[in-house]
Amino acid sequence: MLFRRTTVAAFSALALLVAVPNSAQAANGDFLFKVGPGVASGIADPASGTCIDLPGATEDKPAFAPHNLTTSTATVFLDFGCDGDVYYVMDPGKKLGNRLKLRSVVFS
Repeated sequence: MLFRRTTVAAFSALALLVAVPNSAQAANGDFLFKVGPGVASGIADPASGTCIDLPGATEDKPAFAPHNLTTSTATVFLDFGCDGDVYYVMDPGKKLGNRLKLRSVVFS
């Protein structure tokens, strides 16, 4: 009788683990930035570990004034493709001014 209860409990726990879907890793929250005077933009719940080229940023006019409202650390890059030597690491909640220029970001 005890063996039956233990077996049923084990199979029930296994079924529960299999039934719960795994969520994709994402930085919960918003990453905000500007792409022109008075032109705010942002990314909602960005994927973690994937380089994101910022929408609205161009070679001539990079984005600026980032605000990391996600739950993850954001590393922002001056170049597209998260490339180059110019980058800045932003902890969650960090807000930087208009002088910081960026074109891409990756989240931890």
